[in-house]
Amino acid sequence: MQTNNTTDVHAGYFQIQDHLALDYRPTEAPTSSSPAQSDESPLFGLLGELHLLDHDSQHLLRQIGERDRNLAAYLKILGKRVELIGRALASQMAEDMGTPVDVTLSEAGLTFPSSDALPVGQWINLRLLLPTPIGLSAPAQIAACFRDGSSGPYLIQVSFDQFNDAQRQLLARHIMHKQAQDIRAAKDHERTST
Repeated sequence: MQTNNTTDVHAGYFQIQDHLALDYRPTEAPTSSSPAQSDESPLFGLLGELHLLDHDSQHLLRQIGERDRNLAAYLKILGKRVELIGRALASQMAEDMGTPVDVTLSEAGLTFPSSDALPVGQWINLRLLLPTPIGLSAPAQIAACFRDGSSGPYLIQVSFDQFNDAQRQLLARHIMHKQAQDIRAAKDHERTST
């Protein structure tokens, strides 16, 4: 166990504070000959894939809308139906994952509280459920473990080195979206307090 925060996986990256459902379990280190299977449930990764497909199809929907408004309206309705199914799936998964926790998130890694210390260098299979809803699952290595104060929970830092390009893209979009929300909320608070 590391007793102080000498390694910061967030260094050089924009960090946000968020409230996410997550779970993890110990796993073996991934190797190039046998990449780690990040999740037994194919439904978990489906949330991320649905979000990527929706994002990738937006420009096509705009082009269709310029030529045929009725078809574009129908496709938007279909998209909303798929989104509702994804939200229902995410809601069920969130119940299985337990209570969401306050985390520090960046494109490089995650810091989250834990009642148990985890050894630096250990690999875990990490599952994150972002509020969008997006499910991200990948092996992650413990970069640091330290106490939050003298008697608080342990703070675990993990590195996202094993995230693939699609997962990094989803994570970056979530961080930008949350940053924009926080800026809007701060401006609204500033307006109402003056």
